[in-house]
Amino acid sequence: MTRSLRQSGYAIDCVKNGQEADTALSTQEFDLLILDLGLPKLSGLEVLRRLRSRASLLPVLILTAADSVEQRVNGLDLGADDYMAKPFALSELEARVRALTRRGQGGGSTVVKHGPLTYDQVGRSAYINEQMLELSARELGLLEILLARTGRLVSKEQLVDHLCEWGEEVSNNAIEVYVHRLRKKIETGGIRIATVRGLGYCLEKYSGAAPADVK
Repeated sequence: MTRSLRQSGYAIDCVKNGQEADTALSTQEFDLLILDLGLPKLSGLEVLRRLRSRASLLPVLILTAADSVEQRVNGLDLGADDYMAKPFALSELEARVRALTRRGQGGGSTVVKHGPLTYDQVGRSAYINEQMLELSARELGLLEILLARTGRLVSKEQLVDHLCEWGEEVSNNAIEVYVHRLRKKIETGGIRIATVRGLGYCLEKYSGAAPADVK
């Protein structure tokens, strides 16, 4: 499951028990929690209860055994957003992940427009003037983050948290490379990613002005 989601361009942090899950959820920001209820050390339902007691609105997809109707009901009552009974197809899992992450970002249309740039959140594809851009998984992830925060500063630390996994060594230089590559591919449409030195990056609101060299 982890391998499949990573191949689709998601950054995945996987923990082995409920205590590690609770610690991770208390100290990090995530876009989605996929929660198996049969966890050692701390049950999945207790992880969920603690998460919601902190007033977290994080979308939660719970995984249960096919015959555990009571667990599914308890999970939904505690604030889970969706559930899947095992076994399940990976294609269905990815469809649920796409739906829940969209909901976590405010729902609505699955297509984001920014001037001549169109981004399809479901198909994870980007176009400028209806011509598809060839973007790597990291570049797509970077574009998603910047589009969700148009006009606002995004720090390098925030980019690392969203694009990379625990234990993955990613330098600030690597983030700069990803931004540079993405910038070159979208600036032809007059779309600007501004660098705020020492702080991070900002996808500027589209003005329709001609592209310029942004430092």
